[in-house]
Amino acid sequence: MTIYIGNLSFQAEQEDLLDLFSQYGEVKSASLPLDRETGRKRGFGFIEMNTDEDEQKAIDDLQNVEWMGRMIRVNKATPRERGGGGGGGGGGG
Repeated sequence: MTIYIGNLSFQAEQEDLLDLFSQYGEVKSASLPLDRETGRKRGFGFIEMNTDEDEQKAIDDLQNVEWMGRMIRVNKATPRERGGGGGGGGGGG
C-alpha cells in the first residue's frame, strides 16, 4: 500500500516526510512529485512503509493534522485511472 499526503506545504522536503512518517515504522520510500513544466513541487507526496499496519497507524494519526502550517490529508493512494480517451483534438481551420 502507498500513502498519499495532500495539501503539503511547498517548503516540505523529502527528508521532512521521512522524519514525520518514520515515527510510525520503517519507511521504504518517500516522493514529492514535481511539475513537469516548472520543476516546482505540486503540494502532495507519497510514502511507502514496510508494513500495512504501520501505514494504517500513520494514516489514522495524521489525517487532518496541521503540519508545517497546513492541514494535511493522509489516505491510501488510489491507482491512477488509465482511461483511454481524451479525444480532444483540435480543429484547424
